[in-house]
Amino acid sequence: MSLLKISRDFLRKLLLEGGDVVPRELLDLHEYFRLNGPIHFAFHEENPEALVAVSTNFRHGSIVSSGKDAKDLDKNIRDAILTAFDVPSSYSKEANIASMSNSRSEYALA
Repeated sequence: MSLLKISRDFLRKLLLEGGDVVPRELLDLHEYFRLNGPIHFAFHEENPEALVAVSTNFRHGSIVSSGKDAKDLDKNIRDAILTAFDVPSSYSKEANIASMSNSRSEYALA
């Protein structure tokens, strides 16, 4: 994620919304998980340096993410879910997306 995007998202949170207003996109994310449950992912190892995750049950298409290791992939999946709902990255803490299983194959709100 670029420094410009991070800065823009935090500026939006602080100045435009005053910190007290929840963006509509965050409400849409919560509503999606309430109605549809967790988003499941299938994992593929493209090469020794890249892991790829593809959603298998996302109702609005597919979410695809990659990472160099499991920790990086986990972070990128969370960011990809936020991006799919147009939630600014500055709201990642409020979104509270978490891996729901030991296999890290499904993500939902914690």
